[in-house]
Amino acid sequence: MAPPPTSLVFTVRRCDPELIVPAKPTPRELKPLSDIDDQDGLRFQIPVIQFYKYEPSMKGRDPVKMIRQGIAETLVFYYPFAGRLREGPDRKLMVDCTGEGVVFIEADADVTLQQFGDALQPPFPCWEELLFDVPGTAEVLNCPLLLIQVTRLKCGGFIFALRHNHTMSDAAGLVQFMAAVGEMSRGARAPSIPPVWERHVLNARDPPRVTCTHHEYDEVADTKGTIIPLDDMAHRSFFFGPTEIAAIRRFLPHHLRRCSTFEILTACLWRCRTIALQPDPTEEMRVICIVDARPKFNPPLPHGFYGNGFAFPVALSTAEKLSKNPLGSALELVRKAKADVTDEYMKSVADMMVIKGRPHFTVVRSYLVSDLTRAGFGEVDFGWGKAVYGGAAKGGVGAIPGVASFYIPFKNNKGEDGIVVPVCLPAPAMARFLKELETFLKDQEVSETKSVLISSAL
Repeated sequence: MAPPPTSLVFTVRRCDPELIVPAKPTPRELKPLSDIDDQDGLRFQIPVIQFYKYEPSMKGRDPVKMIRQGIAETLVFYYPFAGRLREGPDRKLMVDCTGEGVVFIEADADVTLQQFGDALQPPFPCWEELLFDVPGTAEVLNCPLLLIQVTRLKCGGFIFALRHNHTMSDAAGLVQFMAAVGEMSRGARAPSIPPVWERHVLNARDPPRVTCTHHEYDEVADTKGTIIPLDDMAHRSFFFGPTEIAAIRRFLPHHLRRCSTFEILTACLWRCRTIALQPDPTEEMRVICIVDARPKFNPPLPHGFYGNGFAFPVALSTAEKLSKNPLGSALELVRKAKADVTDEYMKSVADMMVIKGRPHFTVVRSYLVSDLTRAGFGEVDFGWGKAVYGGAAKGGVGAIPGVASFYIPFKNNKGEDGIVVPVCLPAPAMARFLKELETFLKDQEVSETKSVLISSAL
């Protein structure tokens, strides 16, 4: 388990924000988003952060200058990012390709990469200084679609931080754009993967028809105030390497021990979090599993597509069942939710968005998890090699803070590859969450007594 965040404090000196426009003229047109892109639950800004160490072969090269130029050249190919979102009839979103550009901030910090310590993981110290929230840029409509800050460090390394409008891209699409900026910064003349818009392939059918069950969009009343309060929130990150995952697997029946790390970890965190929040035993608790639907489409999405191509399938259980039943029960629910996502399911989601006015996924008593372990953030190379850390800047982001966790690839200070998971909970619940999680991770065989101890915490 990760220690609480350190008290590292440093000063960041920022230049005035500037707009980077495409390096060459680009088409002026209106490009509609897909009916998956513009649902309510994606209308928010999401932050990403990348740490890069000093590279002797780049001595004398300025990352700010190289990346600034790389962005301008990449926007020639990804010119919709230089535009602004507008809303048309029936809440339909479209990009007005104005070429106005993206916000860029040049900065310097009086700190070295080494001072951040071995455990580079959310929450990061002085986060608001590393990605300054430029006033007037954070709205979904009529605002820049990207905000980027490059901060040089005293050691010769740097931090690349980015905030993007989620309606434009999912993790795979954003990494594709960032990788293109990396290629162009290193001198390429065009991205190795040409960007493909083609958002119409994820539009609703005519006429739209909902053919699948979509509990993720259920209308649930918050009758007992169970949406997480935003005051007194605790942010912690937890590391799960081979040892931790093996410890959790011990609590599963043999036929479920071969399940994926994502499924096992999601079931465990959902259960621990539910117990920690102490809901009424009859309350229906939800876990929303972000599932990449790209492999499910028939025909496949075109190579280079950078829109949103994922679903929000949900598993449901009462708090009492989730807390008292063995971990395997939660795992079965998670597996079934993931398996629900098919080509037809995605068509049904797009149709539902049009029929129901692009609803938000259900937040009440929900926990959302998103697996970024294969997204490739850490692979993005601006000339200084791979990122030491690359991915989500914090947990709990989104339209409703406190609901989401990301699974981020991570190497701990022992050199073990694993997953780091930022979790955001009210402080008293975080203390209970720690206790529940430790029960699973204790290095001893599962016993009937322990099972009772876990469930009795509710």
